[in-house]
Amino acid sequence: MLDGRGERLQKYLSRAGIGSRRECERLISEGRVSIDGRVVTELGTRVQPEGEEQEVRLDGERVEPRSVRWIALYKPAGYLSTRKDDRGRPTVYALLPSELKHLFHVGRLDRLTEGLLMFTNDGEAANRLLHPSGELARRYEVEVDGRFGALEAKRLQRGVRLEDGLARAADVSFRTLPGRVTTVTLTLHEGRKREVRRMFEALELRVKRLVRTSFGSVTLEGLKPGAWRELGEQEIEILGTKVGLEE
Repeated sequence: MLDGRGERLQKYLSRAGIGSRRECERLISEGRVSIDGRVVTELGTRVQPEGEEQEVRLDGERVEPRSVRWIALYKPAGYLSTRKDDRGRPTVYALLPSELKHLFHVGRLDRLTEGLLMFTNDGEAANRLLHPSGELARRYEVEVDGRFGALEAKRLQRGVRLEDGLARAADVSFRTLPGRVTTVTLTLHEGRKREVRRMFEALELRVKRLVRTSFGSVTLEGLKPGAWRELGEQEIEILGTKVGLEE
């Protein structure tokens, strides 16, 4: 099983929706995984390629890997980025068909925020995309009520102090609509909780609407609120290259 062929066991488990590769490594180390009836604890173990099918079990239950799936969803306002809510509020999983409900959501958007939310069954890839070291650009459009001009744009680019540290926009542009509403477009390279809203609160501006329009190379193009689509091969390859995903 260590001849270099096949797929690493932790990746095989992650593809089956068990968890991230790190979580799957822990399960292997704890002796909870077996191949063909033999408990495996060595992380270098590989599952052999198709045609030499092996039986993989976790805690005695057979593990069946699924093909890697990537989904882009246009999350409407009012939906929670979680599987279940103990208060009965709608979640993003209500927008997906049953065959996609096993996918992990990649990060989250708060209940009132709209826009791009991705899903996958590759837990390791999801973790790497969210890690600050990946520095993947998240682009947002924000409608704010109140005065916003060049001074405020410069403050966002210099950085505003939040309770969990300095938050800085990579770029900022804006246009003023009739009345007091201004649409601000900005790019961040982090994904801290409610970061965009807190940045505007620090400027004493009220956010009327917040939409995430892109995450890395993936955009909302062609999607209406509540709709989803499969990511294309090129989109997936670009994401993988950006965060250095291994085979």
